[in-house]
Amino acid sequence: MLNGLEAVFFYLFAFMAVAAAFMVISARNPVHSVLYLILTFFNAAALFLLTGAEFLAMILLVVYVGAVAVLFLFVVMMLDVDFAELKQGALQYAPIGAVVGLILLAELVIVVGGYAFSPQLADKIAQPTPDIAARHNTAALGDILYTDYLFHFQIAGMVLLVAMIGAIVLTLRHKPGIKRQSVPAQVARTKATAIEVKKVETGKGI
Repeated sequence: MLNGLEAVFFYLFAFMAVAAAFMVISARNPVHSVLYLILTFFNAAALFLLTGAEFLAMILLVVYVGAVAVLFLFVVMMLDVDFAELKQGALQYAPIGAVVGLILLAELVIVVGGYAFSPQLADKIAQPTPDIAARHNTAALGDILYTDYLFHFQIAGMVLLVAMIGAIVLTLRHKPGIKRQSVPAQVARTKATAIEVKKVETGKGI
């Protein structure tokens, strides 16, 4: 249970995280959305610190804020993306989004309802809290992640790999008039196609 001061900070960081997450999807400027996303990560890291998971908090800041969010910011600022064109036809995906939203809402209701009717259920499925004095929580987290949840960890890595490849494919645009390197064409070059011999008269240039 949280004491009075910890409860105040918990509700403060939780409210800021939810508000910043809402601003991520509601801001019209994509740069502002990325900045709100960074604010959400900071508040989530503060919540991890309140629970004693300082390793997860630092990983969240170093990996997501220091790399992913900053990368998103530079991509949004440097790419010439027509967001008005991207928003066209978004209503045709509204039914799919509504179905996904209803599924997520049902899952949240099941989780909250299950905890309300059976609070002791969480103690049965949760991993035991490690003794900090005997074993650091980073080592305990590694044991759980690479033993009990190894398959899930590998699946998450494959999902992220597919997402990365998809992002590269979607943003790779071949514009006309830009010279690109073609490795097969370079390898297949012969003497006849590689050089051109010209006779230059004495005292004259090409």
